[in-house]
Amino acid sequence: MARFPEVRSIAVLAAPIVVTQVGSMLLGVVDMLMVGGLGRDAIAAASLGNLWLFGTLVVGMGIVLGIDPLITQAHGAGDGRAVGLTLQRGLVIAALAGVPTLALWLVTEPVLVLVGQSPALARMAHDYVQVQLPSAFAFLGFIAVRSYLQGRGITSPAMWITLAVNVLNALFNWVLIYGHLGFPALGLVGAGIATGITRSLMLVLLVLVVWRGRLHDGAWQPWSRAALDPAGLLAILRLGLPVGVQLGLEVWAFQAATLFAGWLGDAELAAHTIVLNMASLSFMVPLGISMATVTRVGNLIGARELPAAQHAAWVALAMGAAVMAFSGVTFVVLREFLPTIYTGEDHAVLALATTALPIAGAFQLFDGTQVVGGGILRGMGRTRPAAVFNLVGYYALGLPLGWWLAFETGMGLPGIWWGLTLGLAVVAALLVAWIAARGPARMSA
Repeated sequence: MARFPEVRSIAVLAAPIVVTQVGSMLLGVVDMLMVGGLGRDAIAAASLGNLWLFGTLVVGMGIVLGIDPLITQAHGAGDGRAVGLTLQRGLVIAALAGVPTLALWLVTEPVLVLVGQSPALARMAHDYVQVQLPSAFAFLGFIAVRSYLQGRGITSPAMWITLAVNVLNALFNWVLIYGHLGFPALGLVGAGIATGITRSLMLVLLVLVVWRGRLHDGAWQPWSRAALDPAGLLAILRLGLPVGVQLGLEVWAFQAATLFAGWLGDAELAAHTIVLNMASLSFMVPLGISMATVTRVGNLIGARELPAAQHAAWVALAMGAAVMAFSGVTFVVLREFLPTIYTGEDHAVLALATTALPIAGAFQLFDGTQVVGGGILRGMGRTRPAAVFNLVGYYALGLPLGWWLAFETGMGLPGIWWGLTLGLAVVAALLVAWIAARGPARMSA
């Protein structure tokens, strides 16, 4: 790798981020595994609750990520005061974004009933979400502090904290769901409390590590009214709102696809869930590359090294495509084995998953390209095009095409995945074309 210094620079940043993302994903996996002992209804209610919880929280997360280009570019320019001030404003934005998120969580039950879910399951999901209300602010604050560190090239603290809270989350679930160590057995509500505590601890521990480790040295200033400056907050919102829309559109598209699969039948839904879970796990690698690319491209732009930033962008795109090409080939070659990890006896589900996996293999290549492309635009501070491209790719093409192939042509589950794949191919192509025409090298020096 020494012969490819840019690959090494991105990989060193990306590796801890990948572990952090996988660790964050495992929090939900552990929850579902430990709730499993409560029965099918508890699993279904937790799934519904998490669907609504994450589908709303991701928009607030995107808004907070508006600080990314400001921090990375200020760090590249050696402006520590601007870095610290942007973090403070990011924390203010996190608090503001938490308010509508909280309001949406408060209406979990009526929303789930409105979209046709069982009233009994909707009530259980509502109770599961309500005990997590305070953690909305903590999670968005964690995203702000994590972005602050990543923008300065410091990626390991969030990784170690995420790994540690996975252990704590399992312990809290064991205690509160089933009633150990003298605590009452709270069932599904206990799982919600455990998750909320864990999510809040992520912020507390990260702030403690930053403070005790003096990781804020050189990029901090005392709190002042400048943190509340309307112009500064609006600058973050202008960058963050398109990111929130982009992330929301993407998450909601896959939730809609899952709804389509459910309309096809239980076997199709189970197979779709298996394939989507595998695709989501492999997606963590290019997502880590994407987040590292935000830092690398932003730092180089801040240092006014625009040709180097363009080079970093192309290298990162190649890395994202390469790792997902490997995943895609794995999906094709092991298409008959991989689904058996999830279910070894349901032959109908296995057959459907085996049919969909090669399509998901092609999907992987485009997914790796588009997520890194979005990271490049975020590092540049050009966040709107990615939101527009997602709207076109998913909602003008991918979902309508997937629905038509699945239901009108009788293709079933493969039709949904072909629609998603072709829609995502358009998103990836538009991003690459935009970067070629208007990438970092085209920015004014």
